[in-house]
Amino acid sequence: MSASRLVRLVVAVGLTAIVLYRSNPAHIVRAAATADLRWIAAAIALVLIDRTLMALRWIDLLTAVTAGSRPRFPIVLRIFFVSSFVSNFVPSVAADLYRAYALARHDVRLAESAASVLMDRVLGVLSMVLVGLAALPFAREIASDRGLLAGLGTAFLGCAAAGAVVFSERAAGTLVSLAAAVPWRPLQRAAASLTDAVRRYAHHHGAMLRVLLMSIAVQAIRVVQAWCLGRSLDIDLPLAIYFALVPAILLVMQLPITVNGIGTTQWAFDALFVPRGAAAAPVFAVSVLFLALGVIGSLPGGVLYALGEPVRAVDSPAP
Repeated sequence: MSASRLVRLVVAVGLTAIVLYRSNPAHIVRAAATADLRWIAAAIALVLIDRTLMALRWIDLLTAVTAGSRPRFPIVLRIFFVSSFVSNFVPSVAADLYRAYALARHDVRLAESAASVLMDRVLGVLSMVLVGLAALPFAREIASDRGLLAGLGTAFLGCAAAGAVVFSERAAGTLVSLAAAVPWRPLQRAAASLTDAVRRYAHHHGAMLRVLLMSIAVQAIRVVQAWCLGRSLDIDLPLAIYFALVPAILLVMQLPITVNGIGTTQWAFDALFVPRGAAAAPVFAVSVLFLALGVIGSLPGGVLYALGEPVRAVDSPAP
């Protein structure tokens, strides 16, 4: 086991143990035992919708890939779902790298495949920020939370920087120049190729808008999933509170410091929901169930991974 993986595992176990202890395991078991399975079933049904939208938005982003090199629809779907399954065992960044390299194996330039995955991630984060900010006027008691606002603001600035590279030639040139200052030729070439591929999206406004709208829909569905889980455990908080808090939790889950968001998810739910009047025990149970929804959504990818990749047909040589 590598040192970085060991550190992520220690952080995941440590954070989970701390929140578990504070929430009282006996109370958590009692709360889980009384869960309303109908609300949990509703949350699971919503997973099918959000995973479909997530796959479709990435497929839409492949419009910027060089014509004639885009893989067939079944291949792209397989790569997406297998990468979702892989994300259960590695940080989200590693799962993104897997998706980029898997797509590049099907005659897509690595810079183009990496650009599609990067834009998918950026628009996904931007949608979390937009959903969270849009909900604040309806949850005014949260709007003054400086930590929450700082997190959303930082994520927005990151998305704005990525947008500048896409739509501003000057910003793109600055990025390439900064990479050129690093005395490592592979990094210089990779930065130049990736920047060039990302800038193609400046000419695909329709695809970018569709993907952003689908991403917003995905985040809204994930908020409703959390609300359904809360309802199953008798957490009596309005839906507006979930819309204000869950996007920030989703941002925390993106941090590549644990395995599959374990620990950080429990900490984020506890830090944001308990101060709003929710009991710690059911909140911990919701955080575990919320992670479980992601695992359930990735199960098709697990089946595809177990079956192995179909053998690619090889053309017979011309006589």
